[in-house]
Amino acid sequence: MKVFRRKALVLCLGYVLLLLLTMLNLLDYKWHKGPQQCSEASLARRTPYPQQLPYYASQSRSDTRALYGPPVPLARKRQLVYVFTTWRSGSSFFGELFNQNPEVFFLYEPVWHVWQKLYPGDAVSLQGAARDMLSSLYRCDLSVFQLYSTAGAGKNLTTLGIFGAATNKVICSAPLCSAYRKEVVGMVDDKVCKKCPPQQLSLFQEECLKYHTLVIKGVRVFDLTVLAPLMQDPSLALKVIHLVRDPRAVASSRIKSRHGLIRESLQVVRSRDPRIHRMPFLDAGHKLNSKKEGGGGSDYHALGAMEVICSSMAKTLQTALHPPDWLKGNYMAVRYEDLVVDPIKTLRQVYGFVNLLVSPEMEKFALNMTSGPGYSSKPFVVSARNASQAVNAWRTALSFQQIKQVEEYCHQPMSVLGYERVSSPEEVKDLSKTLLRKPRL
Repeated sequence: MKVFRRKALVLCLGYVLLLLLTMLNLLDYKWHKGPQQCSEASLARRTPYPQQLPYYASQSRSDTRALYGPPVPLARKRQLVYVFTTWRSGSSFFGELFNQNPEVFFLYEPVWHVWQKLYPGDAVSLQGAARDMLSSLYRCDLSVFQLYSTAGAGKNLTTLGIFGAATNKVICSAPLCSAYRKEVVGMVDDKVCKKCPPQQLSLFQEECLKYHTLVIKGVRVFDLTVLAPLMQDPSLALKVIHLVRDPRAVASSRIKSRHGLIRESLQVVRSRDPRIHRMPFLDAGHKLNSKKEGGGGSDYHALGAMEVICSSMAKTLQTALHPPDWLKGNYMAVRYEDLVVDPIKTLRQVYGFVNLLVSPEMEKFALNMTSGPGYSSKPFVVSARNASQAVNAWRTALSFQQIKQVEEYCHQPMSVLGYERVSSPEEVKDLSKTLLRKPRL
């Protein structure tokens, strides 16, 4: 009997001991599991990849400091900006205000690749493809350039194959190239940059991920509502800067650079709605008489494209005047004339809108670029220009018939933006009279 009791006691003690060990094991598991889950969550927030639009300090998954070190503060939200404009509106100079900023990753006209690949598609039919490309680029997925490459099957696109690469400060600076330093403000010489070694797009993409602010400048999105899905996407929170210029100055510059823009002008003119009754050219012989204005058919298409451009601009401005929720606080209009007349004030307003700090170097750059000796004769080159000549050059370059033609096409956006119409050739030539008033926006 005693032996039986001893055995029962041993069994009970063994059972209790087993229970205690199980409980201790469970507590030990929970204690280890808790911190590990927390660390992994923090690590996931700090690990950059395109889909999350990162701007975080680089952190390796194998770095034990990421697991057990002090918490790393989460970086501020990434700022994405689209400069919405049209050809010959001063956008190359305006883009340099971002390209030169050491804190900005800038892309110049990436949708050019879409238009080249899908030619002869008209301007309107290419809007969806343009938006899809921008959606990828704002996520730093630069492989989309390869999709629209015209280099041929089997050929990988490199950094130097991107449109505008020869003046892109990131492509031409370390670590991708030793020719320049991104932190030093100053124009890039395209001849120097073209000697940079071509780099894989994956390396360019890695650079994109390092920047807090990503700015894309484009002239091939015609309607602001095309960008609505990107502006409504909370992971992007896109802001739009609408750069505008007097349509008469735009038309004058288009004629001046007509041969370089003839392909794009044809794509724009083809997108006109054939059901709409066209207003005939005020100068009926302009299309055929090449000697009269010096351009012939190319002048005709340069002016004809203004109908589509101004029609789209009018639609966009109406949206801006009565903004839907997705546009409120995310849209800013900038007149080119205000920029060149008072560059420091405009630069501060623009940078304030996109949460960038204005450095003395950037202010000096903007001032120098609007204090040049004259008005450049090279239409596709960014250079220092005389502000007054830049604003008024169209008044001596266009005939009165051409001016009235543009005003007929563009009277609606001109009224909203504060560009006064003229009533006589004498009024046009009187440069002492300003044709600018306060815009309604």
